[in-house]
Amino acid sequence: MRIFNPTFGMAAAGGPAVSLKPVNWATDAIALISNSKPNARELLEGMRERLGATRKIDNIEFHAKNSASQPAPKDLIEAVAKKYRAALLALGD
Repeated sequence: MRIFNPTFGMAAAGGPAVSLKPVNWATDAIALISNSKPNARELLEGMRERLGATRKIDNIEFHAKNSASQPAPKDLIEAVAKKYRAALLALGD
């Protein structure tokens, strides 16, 4: 499993400067995104439950792609980017 933290990336050459603040895993809204494969939802439910041991989970919400064989729709990506400070993805099987 590869875990990616975008707050420690390099800016694209020639792109606009973007100021990022670190994710506060104790309070920030988190999107749980399933790729719609078997067991992806169960994996995310387990992650939400574990997070619930140390924080409130009322702002941790589930989302899913329509199909495992298709990319996430643009509107889903935009909605997640606007509402959440972090996203955890499940690639089940």
